[in-house]
Amino acid sequence: MALAGTALSGSAQAADLRMSWWGGDSRHAATQEALKVCGEKHGHTIQPEFTGWSGHFEKVATQIAGKTEADIMQINWPWLPIFSKNGDGFADLYELSDTIDLSNWTEDQLAAGTRNGKLNGLPLSTTGRIFVFNKTMYDKAGLELPQTWDDLKAAGPVFAEKLGEEYYPFEGIGLDASLIMQAYVTQKTGTPFIDPTTNEVTWSKEDIVDGITFYQSLVDNHVIQPWGDVAAAGNIALHENPKWSRGEIAGTLQWDSTYFKISDPLAEGMELDYVGMLSQDGEKTEGIYRKASMVFSISANTDEPEAAAQIVNCMLNEPEGIAAMGTARGVPASAAALSQLSEADAFQPMQLKAQEQVLNATGPAISPFMEDQDVRGAIEDSLELFAYGEISAEEAAEEMLYGIQEFLDDL
Repeated sequence: MALAGTALSGSAQAADLRMSWWGGDSRHAATQEALKVCGEKHGHTIQPEFTGWSGHFEKVATQIAGKTEADIMQINWPWLPIFSKNGDGFADLYELSDTIDLSNWTEDQLAAGTRNGKLNGLPLSTTGRIFVFNKTMYDKAGLELPQTWDDLKAAGPVFAEKLGEEYYPFEGIGLDASLIMQAYVTQKTGTPFIDPTTNEVTWSKEDIVDGITFYQSLVDNHVIQPWGDVAAAGNIALHENPKWSRGEIAGTLQWDSTYFKISDPLAEGMELDYVGMLSQDGEKTEGIYRKASMVFSISANTDEPEAAAQIVNCMLNEPEGIAAMGTARGVPASAAALSQLSEADAFQPMQLKAQEQVLNATGPAISPFMEDQDVRGAIEDSLELFAYGEISAEEAAEEMLYGIQEFLDDL
């Protein structure tokens, strides 16, 4: 007993814990190593429970319903209001702040994981949608990288004339089209589509029509390939699309965390560069769509909250855990982890540039309900019908408002 007591670095007694997460092989390996070194440091054993993305939500939902969830969980940020409507679905990490050094996160980052005043999850990384361009292709077209929406719109005819009709300076259908429209309208209004505090729609029908009309102007000016043409080619994911690899598509609005995903497929010699958010005259905000990529949460039902908190703090804030976790979950939100990994040259310079642009950009808080499939469907389905000429911009705006309000009324 005496020997066991001296092995512990905190007040928690030796505990048997479980941790669940989803991911790929690199994340699985890094997390298991972190659990090993952190368990040894603090005198606990942690059973890993990991899967791929598919089916993980259903697994966690079943476990939480039966109160059999793991002590520590990796939770997708939009799941917080589903599993913790009133903030009591997970342990309040503010109550464990003597063990977890919360000073490594900004107030905004902590707010992203907070429900009803209770810190339900610690953001592992902060990600945002920013503009990235194929600098090689813009150079070939004789253009500087766009800084404004007007710059982007003007690039369409130049690409067609100097490179060919099959070349486009940007891309966007489906979710990407939705986020282009949202970025434009958020900049003009200064508000998000759904207020995350009141769960109310903040945009008028006229605001949405303006956004839809602007999106169509990008298509009309040869900036974005028409929706039907992309669909006819099979709606191929950008990173798998030969047009992206060959430089026939030269720009996108993407999560900064996807740098390798979108840069690796490019033809040899092609170079990407991030410009942050494009601007427009009279904008009220840069309109960044920024969120926590995922969070670490502690079960509200755990018998060992202090021990679980020790492991979480070790993985995210202590040298042994940081080294083991590495960049398996992107550029870390924890200031301690970011500093240590930066000193170890663990990041590509472009990753850090993109992350800095995301963190420095301005924008209203985003509602996690914007990630809900019903809300996404209401927006994207209406945009698609408009793109095919089946409904007008006014009708598309009405359909969006109706679908989103129907969802919000059921909360």
